[in-house]
Amino acid sequence: MTVARTLSVALVGLDGELVEVEADLSNQIPDFKIIGLPDKALGEAVQRVFNACANSDLPLPRRRLTVNLSPASLPKQGSGFDIAIAIASLATEGRMDAGSVASAVHIGELGLDGRLRPVPGVLPAVLAAARSGIRRVVVPFGNLDEARLVEGVEVLGAVCLADVARWHGADVEERMLEPVLAAASAPAASEVLDLEDVIGQADAVEAMIVAAAGGHHMIMSGPPGAGKTMLARRLPGILPPLDDRQALAVASIRSLSGEPVGALTHTPPFEAPHHSASAAALVGGGSRVIRPGAIARASEGVLFLDEAGEFASHALDALRQPLESGTIRIHRSGVAASFPARFQLVLATNPCPCGNYGVVGGACVCPANAIRRYAARLSGPLLDRMDIELAMQRVSSLLGPGSSPAVSTHTARERVRGARDRATRRLRSTAWRLNADVAGTWLRNGPVAPDQAVRRPLDVALQRGALTLRGYDRVLRVAWSIADLAGDERLTLGHVGRALYLKKGITP
Repeated sequence: MTVARTLSVALVGLDGELVEVEADLSNQIPDFKIIGLPDKALGEAVQRVFNACANSDLPLPRRRLTVNLSPASLPKQGSGFDIAIAIASLATEGRMDAGSVASAVHIGELGLDGRLRPVPGVLPAVLAAARSGIRRVVVPFGNLDEARLVEGVEVLGAVCLADVARWHGADVEERMLEPVLAAASAPAASEVLDLEDVIGQADAVEAMIVAAAGGHHMIMSGPPGAGKTMLARRLPGILPPLDDRQALAVASIRSLSGEPVGALTHTPPFEAPHHSASAAALVGGGSRVIRPGAIARASEGVLFLDEAGEFASHALDALRQPLESGTIRIHRSGVAASFPARFQLVLATNPCPCGNYGVVGGACVCPANAIRRYAARLSGPLLDRMDIELAMQRVSSLLGPGSSPAVSTHTARERVRGARDRATRRLRSTAWRLNADVAGTWLRNGPVAPDQAVRRPLDVALQRGALTLRGYDRVLRVAWSIADLAGDERLTLGHVGRALYLKKGITP
């Protein structure tokens, strides 16, 4: 045999495509070439593969080796093709079962001593292989737990190149090497964030429950110490747990970001980037390898931007398109990568740079033009995409013995679950499941469209210019979430009035 073939996976964003790795052995001057649009890291695989094979007692033939990565027009990047290149090259001399080699996908980086090193993106790569009908996959031992999350695939977690060669029938001695393990994942926070800890902000807590019930975007404005961050960090706890499909998508994003993945977590993710984050850090990007940003890592969960007024305006405006479409597509020369962006956005901002504008008992020292500039950092189009705009004040007194009890996370979660169940039943004949996703046309003209009398406050606000048509539809979505929490089957004037207040709550 002079030509051997095996498989690997090229990732572009979360989308993976099978790559056929062909190795050809010819009687020419000894050389080792990789063709098929490799990047620099993949081009350096020549030396890694050569040394790893020599140090594994599997020397490459002293003839000309040409490795082609097909389809040649697809950009390929990273060191995850090393093991596929090595196995295909060794198989040109017939040392292994050709059928076994050709039917398996190989993913992993080689060290010079022949050990396999973990690489990012193994989970989405194995998922792509499974969707293409591949049932045998080789990954580094450090990525074994991650690869096993995909059902219906036989996974070999190899410690070294010799292990892979033996798996394919080669006669090579077993080498006792310590496996290269993935970096340990950060320990989960032991502190339980309960909504019951929030004191004296009953309206804000109720608005947060409404946001959770319908998946609505929310902005909170108030002075420092009002509890904005405290509330936002408790939002994931009142959201329903992720199903298996959503949990797998979240784990795939974490894997692509280079984070270790050992098991599926069903808690919605929570991302809170610092206000110095650039637009690329939020939406994703990279000049050589396109990596997911904060909005992709927050998909199926919550993206919280604290001190939103301190973010760069262009970084905030980069969120506008993902908020509408639920995806983010990043274009680079010759390639475009797509990532999911189905996140729930929560913004927290101060009313002015010093935080005391409009605060009872506070003394604002900011000039009028500074207050205007600070408010202008949140553009009108971005605010128009917020479903709930909540004005908050500092707590002025602690709750006494006769006060109503605070709402616990468990109670709020059960209310949210019930509301979402009612929304799912109402929308069962449509493609939507959350109120925040429902098309405005269906809300206004569909089978559950509110009566003209119920819509009158919205019509007046639209005629006066206080609402855009997008804002009109968003108020209707929030009104349905309020109705679902109350257990009502139809919208009433009270639901619309409450939703309209939540939409225009921070308007002077």
